Amino acid sequence: MTELTGTRVGAAAPDQPAIEPAGPRRTGVRPAAVGLPALGLLIAVTVWWTVTSGLHLVHPASLPPPQVVWSALTGTSDVLLPALGITTAMTLLGFLLSSVAGVLIGMALAASRRVERMFAPLLVAINAVPKIALGPLLVVSVGWGQKPILTMVFLLCFFPIVLSTATGLTTTPADLADLARSLNASWWQSFRKVRFPAALPQMFVGLKVAMPLAAIGAVIGEFYSDKPGLGYQILQYNGIGDSATAWAAIVLIALMSILLYSALSLVERLALPWVRATTSSR
Repeated sequence: MTELTGTRVGAAAPDQPAIEPAGPRRTGVRPAAVGLPALGLLIAVTVWWTVTSGLHLVHPASLPPPQVVWSALTGTSDVLLPALGITTAMTLLGFLLSSVAGVLIGMALAASRRVERMFAPLLVAINAVPKIALGPLLVVSVGWGQKPILTMVFLLCFFPIVLSTATGLTTTPADLADLARSLNASWWQSFRKVRFPAALPQMFVGLKVAMPLAAIGAVIGEFYSDKPGLGYQILQYNGIGDSATAWAAIVLIALMSILLYSALSLVERLALPWVRATTSSR
């Protein structure tokens, strides 16, 4: 056993208690992972019922009680469930397109400071434009169908993915960068083995920010499209005064966003197992 200044590495000092090694991390699905979200949902529904049915603080035409929305959901499931499929498909397709483009452009910004200085102000300006104001213009410029939906999703998701990718690639830990240089790694080897893996946690932050934005973009795009997704159905039912069915569509959008975000978080945990192994857990 190697010794350091008279004391074996791994042994406790004479006047200090030995430090017990940390136990293995728990794996699998913990009960709290399912129970706490269910409890939060129960609390939200209880508050919703209290505000609408218990205390009558909100007019039913503005926010129907949860039981009325549930009845509307079950009564129009033949319309809302196919619409949910359309909105989910548009959300995922737009998210995929914006992810590929955002990662590539983020890599370009991280590779050259001149490129970053040239195009970063333009990206900030594009991101600052209120996207809902672009809806009518998108119909005129790209036409009907899925094009305005995908464009709206792309515009909402693009910036956080670019920013997180560029930030991750330009904040490689100094010890890892020094290790790559000491091994005489080429630029490509350093990028593939060090910089890109080190940037993945930050990149997933941007992707998880963008996922709910993709759902928002899909719904906004459907406001100005002829695709009968959930956004289209919200406008139709709200136009005829059926607020309960409109709220049922909104509930489906919220559930879809939660499921997609949870799926992306699961992908992150499976793709980056070393992150949980090297960081403190709550």
